[in-house]
Amino acid sequence: MTTHSAKPRSDKSESRDVRKSRTRRALLDATLDRLSGEQSFTSLSLREVTKDAGVVPAAFYRHFPTMEALGLVLVEESFSTLRVLMRDVRAKPAPTRHVIRASVDTFLGYALEHDRHFRFIAKERYGGSTTLRLAIRQEVRLFTSELATDLARVPRLTQVSTNDLLLLASLVVRTVSEASEFALDTRPDDTWELERIAADASRQLSMVLLGASSWRSDIADRGVS
Repeated sequence: MTTHSAKPRSDKSESRDVRKSRTRRALLDATLDRLSGEQSFTSLSLREVTKDAGVVPAAFYRHFPTMEALGLVLVEESFSTLRVLMRDVRAKPAPTRHVIRASVDTFLGYALEHDRHFRFIAKERYGGSTTLRLAIRQEVRLFTSELATDLARVPRLTQVSTNDLLLLASLVVRTVSEASEFALDTRPDDTWELERIAADASRQLSMVLLGASSWRSDIADRGVS
């Protein structure tokens, strides 16, 4: 039986794909740049984005059907890589205090390196676009659920129920999210303040997890009923 290998793509086709990818990235970056200031996503117009990206408005629709579709891509970008990084940190065998500090440093480091994405998320998490707000909420839920799954493997937390582990994970996520907002409002060269923010967040998380290690969900549930 004769097999036919796929025909190599022409240089012209590859060049077209490269141009398309570059334009798409330019539209995303132009949006992030606009939102780095005081402007909100709902007040941002397609014409502003295409002008900053250096393309005509009609070209926008070759990449995104709507502005909200573009916003959803930014939401997904903001969380996907970070989730992988945080999972990798938690997977490494180390004392709890080291895992806590490594997690905080990784989260804050990523936030500072991708400050435009994090400013976008901080602004739109409670912003005017219901679509983006719900998408961000879903990403946070996923982030929290993955953390709760990892916490369930911690020997000192075996007495904590699944629902309570989700509450615990939510506290952890809120703590590091708040710390990232503090870090973003700090000058990049103010290493002393950035270290203080990371140290305080690590201390908070240690206190939270210490309390959780003494928590008995079954006893707490009986006390409520």
